[in-house]
Amino acid sequence: MKIGHFVIALCCISLNNCTNHTKDTCIKKTFQVTATAYNSLAYQTNSNPNITAFGDSLKPGLRYIAISRDLLDSGLVHNTKVKIQGFDSLYIVKDKMNQRYRKRIDIYMDNDIKKAKAWGKRNVVIEYCIQPKDSITH
Repeated sequence: MKIGHFVIALCCISLNNCTNHTKDTCIKKTFQVTATAYNSLAYQTNSNPNITAFGDSLKPGLRYIAISRDLLDSGLVHNTKVKIQGFDSLYIVKDKMNQRYRKRIDIYMDNDIKKAKAWGKRNVVIEYCIQPKDSITH
């Protein structure tokens, strides 16, 4: 075997081993929650309806959700991607709801009040992944 072929073979073996060791693993979480919808309007949020409780700017057309604060303890934190039953796309956690709510999400629907009212209030299943904690550093 020529040295060049040996080096290529060794690189391929190394890359395969690295790929196997660095695959993202996650702990899948599933919850049934109450899902409502909201719009970025002052009477539904606060005097600055385009800024979330995490400090993000809401951008119309993007898929965001607000979560009840009790879900934070379950690993559903800022910028987590969430699959919502009944939707094909993933949603991103960008906002937190008032502390009075439990096991609840609020789906951002831009300024489309009719769409939000049509959604109403439903029980849905959400699914998301959290990264396991490294037992050496945590």
